[in-house]
Amino acid sequence: MTRPPTPGVSDGHYVYILRCADDSYYTGYTTDPARRVAEHNAGDGAKYTRGRTPVECVYLERHDSKSDAMSREYEIKQHTRVEKDALVADADPSLPNSDDGAPR
Repeated sequence: MTRPPTPGVSDGHYVYILRCADDSYYTGYTTDPARRVAEHNAGDGAKYTRGRTPVECVYLERHDSKSDAMSREYEIKQHTRVEKDALVADADPSLPNSDDGAPR
């Protein structure tokens, strides 16, 4: 199911880290973080997250190009759990997590 863009989201390319219900992390790319979190929670996201809902966005980076964002996504996916924990610890506390796109 395709959801409409989230109002107020600026154009950009984003890398995000989700914390899943089993406390694992999932890293992905999107152009609309709030919509993508909603898709994951609805079971319409990545296969990895489907059995691990609810998910929560715990880290978000904005990039100007898709190429930069996807390179960073790959880089983060190579990180250890400890390195991802460090990124998450320094994250902005107001990330998109609800179906309506409102910050948590």
